[in-house]
Amino acid sequence: MKVLLEDSWMLPCFTKKIIGMDCPGCGIQRSISFLLQGRVAESFLMYPALIPIIFLLGFLIFDMFVSVKHSEQIKLWGTILTVGTIITSYIIKLTLT
Repeated sequence: MKVLLEDSWMLPCFTKKIIGMDCPGCGIQRSISFLLQGRVAESFLMYPALIPIIFLLGFLIFDMFVSVKHSEQIKLWGTILTVGTIITSYIIKLTLT
């Protein structure tokens, strides 16, 4: 498949440069690039937490303009899901590499 976007805009991971190991955010830029290209499965495999992050941010923005019943619980569980996904995928990445 032809790459639609250049990856020249991506910033290097300073944690990886200094310490030599991935940080919990490593992969998010490439995951965004894949998602913008419509390569959802590759985006998810690159950084599984991107989808929960997008839904959480979308809900937070929506909640600013529209009153949502039980919004505090939705925000809490959305945050738990997002942080849990970040931590779980980071631990799996560390054990597999």
